[in-house]
Amino acid sequence: MGIVLHELVGTDKSRPFSPHCWKTVMSLAHKGLPFDRNAVSFIDIPKLENGYSAKVPVVRDGEKLVADSFDIALYLEDHYPDRPSLFKGEGGRAMARFVEGYSQMILHPFLNLVVLMPVHDVLDTPNQAYFRESREQIFGRKLEDVAADRDSKRDAFTKSLAPIRKMLLSQPFIGGETPLFGDYIIFGAFQWARVLTPYELFDEGDPVADWFERCLDLHGGIARKVLAAA
Repeated sequence: MGIVLHELVGTDKSRPFSPHCWKTVMSLAHKGLPFDRNAVSFIDIPKLENGYSAKVPVVRDGEKLVADSFDIALYLEDHYPDRPSLFKGEGGRAMARFVEGYSQMILHPFLNLVVLMPVHDVLDTPNQAYFRESREQIFGRKLEDVAADRDSKRDAFTKSLAPIRKMLLSQPFIGGETPLFGDYIIFGAFQWARVLTPYELFDEGDPVADWFERCLDLHGGIARKVLAAA
């Protein structure tokens, strides 16, 4: 049995949008491992693999199940050491943890505002009801009211990209001359928005936008094959 990736979709199964699932897509492609993709909705996740995980991505590799994009990357690194490395050593693993923290704590709060209503709008009626109830419990406000903060916070988001811009002055990828899992962490966050909405994340001429374009072309353009939202 080959590798199967369970990933999140809306009504259009050809447009997976989860940032964490995209990290795993890019990790599998980086390793050059063939895999099948199984599309699941929010409300189907608890039924997946006998309730193995409350969230996706989940990877099945033969009899082995692994959840969480970082844990999946570690599993792939350790079990396929003859394939291209996602970390290039223990230092790379540790630095990827920092990148994960930056992405989750600095980038995702704004990107949540950008994608909140687009995610809702690509779901069917039962999933919309689940998504609205669960997210409004988290935010303590209606989805529409949360999303309304988007434009007022864009400038702060743009400034938060300064560390990436500084890094790109000396190297083309977070991983250096070639991408590593740290690149896929940040890429997944931006791909989340790209698949769901035409909202412009980057100002014209932003080096981060150029980096993102390079990532879209990686591994045969596997990410670019899902067209940007119109």
